[in-house]
Amino acid sequence: MERHKVQHNINTDETVIKINGLYKSFGELDVLKGVDLTVHRGENIAVLGKSGSGKSVLIKTLVGLLKPDKGEIMVLGKQVNKLHRKELDELRLRIGFSFQNSALYDSMNVYQNLAFPLTMNVKNLSKKEVNNAVEEALDAVGLKDKIKELPADLSGGQRKRIGIARTLILNPEIMLYDEPTAGLDPITSTEINDLIVEVQQRYKTSSVIITHDLTCAKNTCDRIAMLVEGEFLKVGKFEEVLNLDNKQVKEFFNYNFIQ
Repeated sequence: MERHKVQHNINTDETVIKINGLYKSFGELDVLKGVDLTVHRGENIAVLGKSGSGKSVLIKTLVGLLKPDKGEIMVLGKQVNKLHRKELDELRLRIGFSFQNSALYDSMNVYQNLAFPLTMNVKNLSKKEVNNAVEEALDAVGLKDKIKELPADLSGGQRKRIGIARTLILNPEIMLYDEPTAGLDPITSTEINDLIVEVQQRYKTSSVIITHDLTCAKNTCDRIAMLVEGEFLKVGKFEEVLNLDNKQVKEFFNYNFIQ
């Protein structure tokens, strides 16, 4: 069973995420106010917006961690807000989530961190199949030599890479990246940006990248979605969003200086 070598069939016209009229409030705070978004098979989309604009809330509704007040969320043909717990768990196995803090288990070495989700979710794998899958995922992020290291012995960039490898081991169709370059130096950020593109090409994933790093958005994504005051002001190519004649957008781009 060579799960890790499966490649998804790519049809760039296919929709893998479709959000229609999404609303979400917390008390009197309206966070999302009628959001629409479509992500196609094999496409990377960056969601840009200042802190508190609703980027993380959007991601959480996508995977069913938050229920929308109104609207429809379709992910891989499933209406997320109508799924029962078991169906939601099955859908989440097809989605890789790269957390901002990498979310590695400190007491486990790199091998154990990667093998754990695989053996928990895919039954009856042989030791050799697990070993091959771990090595394949580590090879994809360029860290096969760190297989016996503990997270505490890795740099921030290496921990981020291992976190991505751990999501890849289940061969996801969709990747969700939460601020993938946050807290990293410029050189390491560039390496992570390159890795995101490599993952897209090697695993044929579709990705939603939550970020306010403009270099990350420009270098990793096919399209940009600009979230302003709970709505997408524009979804389009980087330059189309950059050139919007809107005060808030111009302030955001000027503050987040692009190299």
